[in-house]
Amino acid sequence: MDILKDFQAPFFAMSRLPSFPWTFLGKDLESNKSSELISDILKQTCLHSLCRKFPPSVRYRKLFLCQLIKREAAGCDPLDELYDALAEVVGAEDTSECYKSYLLPGGDSVSLRENVAMISDGTTGLVTWEAALYLTEWALEHQQAFSGRTVLELGSGVGLTGITICRSCSPKRYVFSDCHPRVLQTLQDNVQLNSVTQRAPPHVTVQELDWSTATEEQIALIGADTVIAADVVYDPEVAESLVNLLKTILSSSNPDIYICSTVRNLETYSGFKTQLEEAGISHRVMTGAVSHVFPYSRGSAIEMIQLYR
Repeated sequence: MDILKDFQAPFFAMSRLPSFPWTFLGKDLESNKSSELISDILKQTCLHSLCRKFPPSVRYRKLFLCQLIKREAAGCDPLDELYDALAEVVGAEDTSECYKSYLLPGGDSVSLRENVAMISDGTTGLVTWEAALYLTEWALEHQQAFSGRTVLELGSGVGLTGITICRSCSPKRYVFSDCHPRVLQTLQDNVQLNSVTQRAPPHVTVQELDWSTATEEQIALIGADTVIAADVVYDPEVAESLVNLLKTILSSSNPDIYICSTVRNLETYSGFKTQLEEAGISHRVMTGAVSHVFPYSRGSAIEMIQLYR
């Protein structure tokens, strides 16, 4: 069962294919001379009902099946259902959008419509980044930070963190926010796709929130008890607008604020912290070990901070 999970979770999250446990599969084929394990893997991936409903990209499924065929050809008799699955994918039309599904500890899953390109329509908000995955894992371990609270998420992107919190952490109200029109539409679609708005509580809204023009009245109306954001510190100009917004939020009330970042450019990230200090905002580093729920690269430099006055 563990090896099946080790194939299933990264398949639905469209993880890099070299990260799969191919070596284990090869050794199993060598010792057993049976395609049973490949058949089981196929049933938990390309033939799974989740794949039928929310399929990863055509190209990704094609490459995955080719890897399975490559291993099978070296170790056992051909498996008809494997070639049938490949034929079905070869005949499918590829698009710029796909679905990624993230499996939750309780057996539930979050499925998101994402763009296959990291940058599309001039925004990075149409894919899920590492810091959002870490923040989501942290939220699952610290549900008390959200339970019974009004939560505002800044730069919600495609919605993984917020949808998971709504599903697992029992907030009273959850406000997804972003400012890019295409991101907002995808975000709204993903919230509806996962039936988050049909659950009560929480009361869920998706709002346009431009950091450079947000007013004190707008922030006060939300009345957030907890504010979160992931991978929003990537550009000095954007960071300046974010700091001004955070200052407004802290002057409006005194919520718990958590910012999680993948530190790709140390100069940009250090500049963000300097701007926080100049705005009278202190921070403490919260990064620590979390349970590995999602498959993603753990080698990235991720830092999570809590802000306070």
